[in-house]
Amino acid sequence: MVVAIGFEGSANKLGIGIVRDGEILANCRRTYITPPGEGFLPRETAEHHRENIHEVLKEALEQSGLKPDEIDVVCYTKGPGMGAPLSVCAIVARTCALLWNKPILGVNHCIGHIEMGRLITQAHNPTVLYVSGGNTQIIAYSRQRYRIFGETIDIAVGNCLDRFARVLKLSNAPSPGYNIEQMAKKGKNFLHLPYCVKGMDVSFSGILSFMEDKIDELLKDYSPEDLCYSLQETIFAMLVEITERAMAHCESHEVLIVGGVGCNVRLQEMMGIMCSERGAKIFATDERFCIDNGVMIAHAGALAHASGTRMDFKDSTITQRYRTDDVFVTWRED
Repeated sequence: MVVAIGFEGSANKLGIGIVRDGEILANCRRTYITPPGEGFLPRETAEHHRENIHEVLKEALEQSGLKPDEIDVVCYTKGPGMGAPLSVCAIVARTCALLWNKPILGVNHCIGHIEMGRLITQAHNPTVLYVSGGNTQIIAYSRQRYRIFGETIDIAVGNCLDRFARVLKLSNAPSPGYNIEQMAKKGKNFLHLPYCVKGMDVSFSGILSFMEDKIDELLKDYSPEDLCYSLQETIFAMLVEITERAMAHCESHEVLIVGGVGCNVRLQEMMGIMCSERGAKIFATDERFCIDNGVMIAHAGALAHASGTRMDFKDSTITQRYRTDDVFVTWRED
């Protein structure tokens, strides 16, 4: 029975979580929120994490009721993500590992999302749609690796939504994507937008550029709600298409949606319609686990640690580019 603490800080969410044999003991998080129309930059995001990480760590330990000597392994997000925020969590994780005399383990952020989704939903061997502000991938497990069947060739779906929210000057609280989702519910007039699926890959930068360049003209005929509705319907249809193609290739009967955009109810609805037509099941989690959190890092690290994976302290670095299929999955045999 492994007790693990996980540090997550790859973007604007700072999370620390503690798990014991799949049981969630603590899930504490802070979010760096910028003014409307602005994104978050690495330096300012790292400053936010530095200012809050000690408080969040103390809160997580109190919530779990554990003492440091009861923790078996210290886990942190090795990558992918923004360099400066990643380094803040890595430094604190290394410090804790040394102070507490515990082993340290770097975790792939994407793998954390997948394993958290599998734990919460109990999906067995799903085709995974991983959608967030920094990643868009279609993934399936095969022979000790999570294989990428398709992905974005430019920007992530969450980045597309966030940047369009900036064009409309929407609030970043609680998140720009959430505010677009709420506005889209009121949209009625559909605007045909560029639809860009290339084999198993997707492209979102052209759609965003089209709407950015023509926003003043579009707002004469369409409301902001109509534009949010049209954007969501178009990009989500693209994601459903490539997910269905991956399911057909893998002969899969399960879809698991993970990542921050996975909270979107409309995406879940559209994916659910496709799954019902194929006789498949859809699995998703709520904002506690879809959005970046420390628990997913702790859980994925605990699985790796229990199956024998170890990391030398000198290797406890970070990397902004860390592919999902770079990880050798030691904890799965199916």
